[in-house]
Amino acid sequence: MAAPARCSVSAAFREHLQHLGLRDFPCGLGSWNKSRFHAGRSRRRGQPGLGADPAGKEEAGLRGQESPEARVELLRDPHSPWALLPACSPQDQHLREMAVLAPELVRGSSVFQVLRSLRIVGKGVEEVDEGLLQLEQLEELILSANHISRISSVNLPRTLKVLELCCNAVADLQDLCTQPPPELQHLGLGYNRLCGPLQDKYLTANFWPNLVSLDLSFNNFTDLLGLVSQLSSLQKLRVLVLQGNPLALIPAYRGFLVDSLPKLCILDDIRIGPQERHQFHALARQPELIRRSEARVVVSVGEIKGVPDPRALQQLEVGSHAPVITYSYCVTYEFVEGEEIKDGSSTEVTKIHQHPMVAALDVDRSAQDVRETKGQQEPAAMEEPKAHSAKVFVTPTKPWADTIDCSYRREHTAKDLVGLKSYLMSGTTISVVEEKVLSWPVGADPEENRVMKDKARQRLQKDGAKVPVPRVKQKKKKPRELRSDPPIRRTLGTGRVTLEALLATEDLVATVCDFGVLITEQPLQPPSLEEMDRKEGKKKSRKPKAERESQAEQKTVVPAKGKIKNKDSAELEEGRELQLVPLTVQFQMQLLRWPQAAGTQSQESVAAAVGRTQ
Repeated sequence: MAAPARCSVSAAFREHLQHLGLRDFPCGLGSWNKSRFHAGRSRRRGQPGLGADPAGKEEAGLRGQESPEARVELLRDPHSPWALLPACSPQDQHLREMAVLAPELVRGSSVFQVLRSLRIVGKGVEEVDEGLLQLEQLEELILSANHISRISSVNLPRTLKVLELCCNAVADLQDLCTQPPPELQHLGLGYNRLCGPLQDKYLTANFWPNLVSLDLSFNNFTDLLGLVSQLSSLQKLRVLVLQGNPLALIPAYRGFLVDSLPKLCILDDIRIGPQERHQFHALARQPELIRRSEARVVVSVGEIKGVPDPRALQQLEVGSHAPVITYSYCVTYEFVEGEEIKDGSSTEVTKIHQHPMVAALDVDRSAQDVRETKGQQEPAAMEEPKAHSAKVFVTPTKPWADTIDCSYRREHTAKDLVGLKSYLMSGTTISVVEEKVLSWPVGADPEENRVMKDKARQRLQKDGAKVPVPRVKQKKKKPRELRSDPPIRRTLGTGRVTLEALLATEDLVATVCDFGVLITEQPLQPPSLEEMDRKEGKKKSRKPKAERESQAEQKTVVPAKGKIKNKDSAELEEGRELQLVPLTVQFQMQLLRWPQAAGTQSQESVAAAVGRTQ
């Protein structure tokens, strides 16, 4: 589907009115209601109208037309061909019904006087022009999912109470705050390119004295202390959305906001209760907790299932020269670069290292949305979003088992909050890796010993000396030393895990990565001598029909249920009964936050947590 052409708000509004069909049946004026409205005007003026019938045929003409109630029903019936799509706003439906009952009110420029709500979503709007000032009664303006980078408040109606600019490219609020609508109660700026501290100064009561609801979600605000100091001047603010910003990844984020804005009722779509306020009381007096600006993330890897048994593929030669083959398994995952790593005291983990196979490697991940640009203030720089680098981490290797328990837990401390946000938006890659190691015996080669003995015997015979050949003393057998080759690594399965929920109100992402069933190729077995002789005998002689039938009877088996089946078909059915187990691994990532009101911790426990953090 082609993207909509970019245009102004006025052009998109005119196109929207044409789409509503306010002049077409069953709306507007036409042959379906023309005589009715002409007759009404004539009665009001006391003289016949243009469509009146002086012979008394007016009622007959009206009986041939559909009533306004019937035409309104055509608009409301969802199965009617004139019904609006479910995505249309109630204001659109109201305009169409008004075009049926009072079509003169929505003709020409008259529609500007009755319109109170305008919703233009995903129409490619990039400019809010002065044509919007014609809507003198407009109270609600929704311009989500467009291409607006700057918006001038001079072109906004003064009667506006709701302004929604979600999912645009707004990077600067200076023009919006030149002459802001004085009665504005809701300002939606989520999923844009705003970042502090230059934009914090425009979020005060000097510009928005009546603001009740503010949505700043999924921008790039990083300075929580600076933003709270500006928002505290909004005395009427009751609803605030900041989730998706880098500052929301700080563990003390919610508690600090709850205590700093005592009049706030809803934060990130979660109501603030009395218990939560009591729990985080006096936390605003601990600004040093916020200045650290770091997030803590715990990664856990559980059980691996569905790994084929490697012993079924091993065909080792008999003798001392055969290598010893060992198989082990591990899980790799990506995490944002520039973090500090803390070991868990109760977990069985070793030092994290970069996997040689997947490269130590900086994995550049470009943000998929224009909202991910870091530190961007000019809207013209929206073509090249910032990228983040990720490193690959590996769990300790484990030997093969039906269920391989990794028991892995690692805590990461990320100080680059913008990079961590970009990483969570992109997700991480999980892989199950197999390591195969060949170990060879270390020591003298028996073949070399035999050659040296023969040379010594020939030299003695040539000299004529009758000196017995020295015998090699038999030493006690010691455990044979093995020399291991570099491991051979093979990726058994890889997949993507979505982590965007951690940017919202979720604290935990737990999933079981399913990589499907692994189909292993069975090694080809060379035919034995007996099979070769039997095949050769079949070519030379043909057995009579009676002998072949007797052999076929001998190959049949009688199962326990009494059904006679061929041996080959019985083995095939037995193989079908085997249940194929897909390769799966348990993965979990948790963003550590301070407990909310639903927890059982008291104010003392929060204070203790503050002490531990310090």
